[in-house]
Amino acid sequence: MLKRKLSNGVEMPLLGIGTFKVGEGPEAYDTVLEALKVGYRHIDTAQLYGNEESVGRAIKDSNIPREQLFITTKLASSKLGYQEAIDELEQSLEKLGLDYVDLYLIHWPSPSDELNQQTWKGMEVCYQNKKTRAIGVSNFKIHHMDALLKVASIYPMANQVELHPGLYQLPLQTYLNKKNIALISYGPFMKGEVFDPNGPYFNTLSEIAKKYSATVAQIVISWGIARQVFMIPKSVTPKRIKENFESLNITLKDEDIIAINNLNRGRRVYTDPDNNSFVKQA
Repeated sequence: MLKRKLSNGVEMPLLGIGTFKVGEGPEAYDTVLEALKVGYRHIDTAQLYGNEESVGRAIKDSNIPREQLFITTKLASSKLGYQEAIDELEQSLEKLGLDYVDLYLIHWPSPSDELNQQTWKGMEVCYQNKKTRAIGVSNFKIHHMDALLKVASIYPMANQVELHPGLYQLPLQTYLNKKNIALISYGPFMKGEVFDPNGPYFNTLSEIAKKYSATVAQIVISWGIARQVFMIPKSVTPKRIKENFESLNITLKDEDIIAINNLNRGRRVYTDPDNNSFVKQA
């Protein structure tokens, strides 16, 4: 399993499995257990997903030593605040059946920089108390990061954002690289748009896929990993879970990475972090 060190030296697998919209109960349990059997060691969940208990049961039943796993969860967008960040992690740990997580993220930024800053101070306490091995943010744009870093005693170790061929996030990655903050991609398949034969992405991706005897999904994942982006594609289908994992066997040539970069349209298929009305305000 390919890994990369975060700024504090903690190693995180470059490929993980996402569980967004994977239902609590048999679906989440079976998905995570299957992923662990295939070889995944990086599992991404969140309070908002409502499936931490099933994820935790699958982790337990896999009988894989805890130190071999990398588990991420995220503070719900309705629970921002200093004490909330501390208390909510305890709730997540109880649901997951774990003593600690490996990465704890603020799921969405509030429009209030002050509330984000207060929340971050709570995240720092969680880190100092060893309830999480690393802390970070999700869906933070550069202006959100700038405001947060003004008060951060401990810099975020990662930022998880929408990133795919239609939104390559190169300016954000350049910014984060300068701060030694890792970039994590969610939604790499653009809600299926990369597979649409009539869309602007498919022809290029499918031509590259043929060169490597691979699938479009595998090429997208390999492209992200080649850019040193952590990838967490979601699937509940055993065949796809295995197929996505086998992306680790593909090494793209520079010309193909550039060709995929050139597909960038600045297109979001998920919520714009500046227009997220469901996030707690000041």
